[in-house]
Amino acid sequence: MEENRADGRPDEGSVVRADDGPKTGLNVRMVAVAATAIALLAIAIPFVWQPHVDAQPAGAAASVTPAASHDVASAQTPACMADAKPANWDFKLKDIDGKEVELASFKGKVVLLNFWATWCGPCKAEIPGFVELQEKYRDQLTIVGYSVDDTAELAKKYAAQYKMNYPILLGEGREDVQDAYGPIWGIPASFLISKDGKVCRKHMGIAPKAVFEKEIVALLE
Repeated sequence: MEENRADGRPDEGSVVRADDGPKTGLNVRMVAVAATAIALLAIAIPFVWQPHVDAQPAGAAASVTPAASHDVASAQTPACMADAKPANWDFKLKDIDGKEVELASFKGKVVLLNFWATWCGPCKAEIPGFVELQEKYRDQLTIVGYSVDDTAELAKKYAAQYKMNYPILLGEGREDVQDAYGPIWGIPASFLISKDGKVCRKHMGIAPKAVFEKEIVALLE
């Protein structure tokens, strides 16, 4: 029974107010929605969190090959492509010092033939990695930079600026070398040639140093 105050009105402490009903209903709905959300989350967690999948290292993204055409060796594939063709060595080209160089003179080592130019931004990005690889594997590897259209003066200045420690050959006015290894629609373009003279890997576009090194090491074994 409700107690009445002296003025005849019900005591507020014992009365359920009319606006308490909607608030109570709203609270119930909120609890129900929260419970539903928790249930859905519990169902989703097994699909999102997969403890049996190894987490990638923080630097994994850096080893991802940029969008381009690449024939990349993996642990499951042989060092050389199954359809690898013999490299065409039958060219004589001038280097940045004006000396005539036979491409065949590089046979016997693993050769990384890189088509590039001083005006090519992605080519510039690859050079530090090539310098490091040439230094690291200098007894077994020769990187050959084939400048597609630079003058000797410009290419020589560029080579000094970037401390390029590998031979730079000039292709100005020459399309035959590109045709022999192409078609080459753009640069950089790189061809990894085995010791026995087969074009084992191709990279049409920029590729990370780690990719090149993995393929070089596979050919050295």
